[in-house]
Amino acid sequence: TSNSADEELHGHYTDLLSKADAILYGRTTYQLMQYWQNLYEHPGDDKSANDFASVINRLEKIVFSHTLKETGWDSAILSDLPLAQKVMQLKQQPGNDILIGSRSLIIQLLNTHLIDEFQLCIHPIIYGKGLMLFDKIEEKQFFKLLKTKQLRSGAIVMYYQCAPQ
Repeated sequence: TSNSADEELHGHYTDLLSKADAILYGRTTYQLMQYWQNLYEHPGDDKSANDFASVINRLEKIVFSHTLKETGWDSAILSDLPLAQKVMQLKQQPGNDILIGSRSLIIQLLNTHLIDEFQLCIHPIIYGKGLMLFDKIEEKQFFKLLKTKQLRSGAIVMYYQCAPQ
């Protein structure tokens, strides 16, 4: 088991992103994801990573930040609305999935009941530190397991649908 993304994991997320219309990021995660912009512009030897970089480069990225003044990536924009309003606006438009790529945005959207489904990927690694994913959830929430997918690395992807309260 490796502690980095392998070909299968890159393929999983490349497929996920290729079927979406947009991905939402907070500033911190967005700045981390700009790694892929550089890889797109300067491809490496790993085809699966290059494929992921190509897909994420094309995907519209909407960034929520109070401090960024520009994104520096042609396919990324700063949101013109607060998070909940922007998500409600996007959900009213026809199209494919809207992905959430930041922990802080996931928490805010779960608290406002604006997430329909989510994927949780558990990797067989314990680091012993880091941010808790659900530490600021305001109330108990219920989910229905739709399916699971096990990767050769031992990672398990669980697909959940938000259940009525």
